[in-house]
Amino acid sequence: MRRIGTVASHVAKGNLFLYNFFVVLVSFLFSLLIFVISGLAIVLGLVLIAYLTQTSWIAGLKQGAGSPILICLIFLATVTILFNLYAIGMNIKIKRN
Repeated sequence: MRRIGTVASHVAKGNLFLYNFFVVLVSFLFSLLIFVISGLAIVLGLVLIAYLTQTSWIAGLKQGAGSPILICLIFLATVTILFNLYAIGMNIKIKRN
């Protein structure tokens, strides 16, 4: 998480506004990448389990909010957002030193 600040400081070259902007941008893009990769693994795993066990309720999206895939992705998004906010909080600068 410290590397986000290092990357942002190299790109911003001393501009505080750009530094904070790049901290938010880099952390958002990295979190999005992690969410897509791990979400794909979760969805493929649940679909594979549904296929092997011959149960359609695991992969059935007709259940709405009760779908196991949707519940897993909501929890994954929550954890990803919390880590993203923590990374932004560690790297954002209010005043210049």
